[in-house]
Amino acid sequence: MKYSCPKCRSALEIQKTFNKKYMISCKGCGLQDLVEYAKNIDEVYLEFLARFDDGSTPNKKQLKDELKESGIIRDESEIKEMIGNSTPDHLTLEVLHSKKDYISYYKTIKSPAPEMGSPVEDLGLDEKMVQYLHKKGITQFYKFQEDAIREIMFGQNVVITAPTASGKTEAFSIPVIQKIAGEGKGGILGIFVYPTKALARDQLPKIREIAECVGVSADVFDGDTKGADRAEILDNIPQIIVTNFDVLHYHMMYRTKFASACSTAKFLVVDEAHVYSGIFGSNVHYIIKRLKRICKKIQFVASSATLDNAKEFCQDLFGAQMGLIQGTGKKGETDFVMAFPSLRTQRALVIDLLEKLVSKKHKTMVFSNSHLNSELIAMQARKKKIDIKVHRAGLMANYRSFVEKSFKDDKLSAISCTPTLELGIDVGNVDGVISSTIPINRLLQRIGRAARKGQRGFAFLALGNDPISQYYKNHPGNYFEDTEKTYIDPRNPFVEEFQVLAMACDKPIAMHELKEHSDVIKKHVESGNLVIQENRYVPNYPAIKDAQSEYSIRGIGKSIDIFLNEKKVGDRVLPMALEELHESAVYFLAGMRYKVKEFDYPKKQFAKLISIPRSYPYYTRALTEEWPTIETVYEKRRAFGVEVFFCKLHIQKKVYGYVNIELGQEVTQGQKILLDNPLEYDFVTKGIVIHAPRPADEMKKAENSEYTEASGYHATEHIIIEGSNMVTGGVSQDLGGISLGTSGLIFIYDGAIGGNGASRALYDRLEKAFERSLHIVKECPCTNEAGCPRCTFSYRCGNNNEFLHKKASNEILQKINDGETTDVIEPTEGDRPLV
Repeated sequence: MKYSCPKCRSALEIQKTFNKKYMISCKGCGLQDLVEYAKNIDEVYLEFLARFDDGSTPNKKQLKDELKESGIIRDESEIKEMIGNSTPDHLTLEVLHSKKDYISYYKTIKSPAPEMGSPVEDLGLDEKMVQYLHKKGITQFYKFQEDAIREIMFGQNVVITAPTASGKTEAFSIPVIQKIAGEGKGGILGIFVYPTKALARDQLPKIREIAECVGVSADVFDGDTKGADRAEILDNIPQIIVTNFDVLHYHMMYRTKFASACSTAKFLVVDEAHVYSGIFGSNVHYIIKRLKRICKKIQFVASSATLDNAKEFCQDLFGAQMGLIQGTGKKGETDFVMAFPSLRTQRALVIDLLEKLVSKKHKTMVFSNSHLNSELIAMQARKKKIDIKVHRAGLMANYRSFVEKSFKDDKLSAISCTPTLELGIDVGNVDGVISSTIPINRLLQRIGRAARKGQRGFAFLALGNDPISQYYKNHPGNYFEDTEKTYIDPRNPFVEEFQVLAMACDKPIAMHELKEHSDVIKKHVESGNLVIQENRYVPNYPAIKDAQSEYSIRGIGKSIDIFLNEKKVGDRVLPMALEELHESAVYFLAGMRYKVKEFDYPKKQFAKLISIPRSYPYYTRALTEEWPTIETVYEKRRAFGVEVFFCKLHIQKKVYGYVNIELGQEVTQGQKILLDNPLEYDFVTKGIVIHAPRPADEMKKAENSEYTEASGYHATEHIIIEGSNMVTGGVSQDLGGISLGTSGLIFIYDGAIGGNGASRALYDRLEKAFERSLHIVKECPCTNEAGCPRCTFSYRCGNNNEFLHKKASNEILQKINDGETTDVIEPTEGDRPLV
């Protein structure tokens, strides 16, 4: 229904504000008003007409003051002060003067020209290498490249940190290849490891080109290498092999011919080392340790995006002392804006920014933190005739390669992607980057892709409809302090238990060896996994066969294959697949929506999709129930006064229904539909448990004190997970949560089977998470009993965002921050789990 202006009869624009009011504007005569929220839009319009009739509609100055006071938009003078002496591009000025968003922060990020080093002929390189570099137009190294070359040539273990496209590959490959050329033939001498097969194949031509100039051979060996090519590689072993840790793990454990060929390696080069955090990194730590056991002496070289703790992290990862070499990026200027969508949704803000960039022929990458958001953005952008494609995990590799090539060849204007494209895959020139909220060091990695040719770049951090965005709107300075801490946990008991077994598979463990793992070895002997033969521990293969085949070093479980028209079009890992691919679920794939016609689980583990009309108005979100059991307590401590356990948890999960959510509405509550056959899944993971203080004051005021108490705990669980996201380095999407009825027990656990390190990050920084959570709930202007998406609601809530109480949660978090003492208790039957 169209609402007309009482003054000039033009159509009115009615926009809901972030703080539950309505902004009414007439494009014809400029009449504007800010009206209190009502569920029925007709009531809002009638209230506006009544205010107009009695003359209480504010004048421009009054409205401007009210909008500023409400934190809806910035005053012009504040924007001018923010700009200062900078000279933002016309496009950026348009964004800064938006009447629909609150501009939290602006600056021009200037990258100075990198410091130059010596001429290439001054470093003692092979004459052929020097000639090759001259031919490529490289006559002088950057200072960090020179430092890296000298240290690596001298035999030092080093970690090189520098932004994307700054010359890291040359910094590590030139000296390693030079040293390999000096060794002569004799099997594999250098192992170059990349986190993905796509990145390995993207980098191979560059490595091979450098290697061939000095007569060194290089090839790729991974899961996509065809049988005939594998045989050829094993018959004519190259001096450099490009691979990944999954391949090294598998071949060492099964003592293959390839593993035997790797035993002559003298150099291990690990690019994108920052990827190896959490459970994956803990496994990689052991794979490197296993490689050291089968190789006589090996030199380590790591390359990474900018990390605060790069040296310490890499020393933990490699189990060796490392020298740190830091580089800078290419010279350039990037306009950076942090914007909060106060009069529209985050997605509307992102689409608007994308439209502005693409209309000026700026190639743009849009980074989302979830599969769903990347798909929704692409779908809505296409409606605006924007030439965009999706790039995310779960899509077929050949499709992702097609998207990368199209963008690189200037045949595609924009990519809507998840962090898969944060890695150094070469997608050519990028002018603009739009990103959802992530830690600053990862944002800088993304921004590093803009302005790579020295021209002005554009970077927009689009804050969203969530607790952490609300926090950064009010505290933008804190964003720049919340750097991601990359870490591993080598003593992760799941990982240690399996990897010690894998070591015995690689090569029997001598009695005097691996004293640091003696307890685990003893446990394996007692359980029959290892047996003693000739003073060595050897595997009992029949006993460990299942463990060998089922274990995933990436901390992910089995996958569900996705089919459309009898052709496999993707996959999704369990347990997430149960929530996204249950019968009648709407599933997004490469910017299109499909409905799940058939879901075969647990027997055959596949999902069949069918097309749905473009006009179909909904997508779906699952309704879930979960029950936690504490199996082993690894550590305990107090955060303020609250006792917290870090433990092994057994989670029983059930998907019992779903809700339909209208496209574009971003409504967090929808109409419930129950499944005829609920899906059940149980898994072991790691997590934390706290016993929250009782919200006694709110319970006294309430008609139903039990409802208020349980809803307060549930809201607290949401806020801690969502609000602590940046404190823990952006891991909240890897976490699940359960509050158990009125017990006060709150469980926050790793969503990945066996654990992924996310809950460990929260355990270590829980005090800061508690402080931030209190800020979020206190500063949110909403007055609803349940709260709203910017404080207590969670888009991942399995209870349809029911059973939430904002004031009770505020009281709980205040008591936690004031140091009230509580102890973890045993859960009891009858407590309803809220997730």
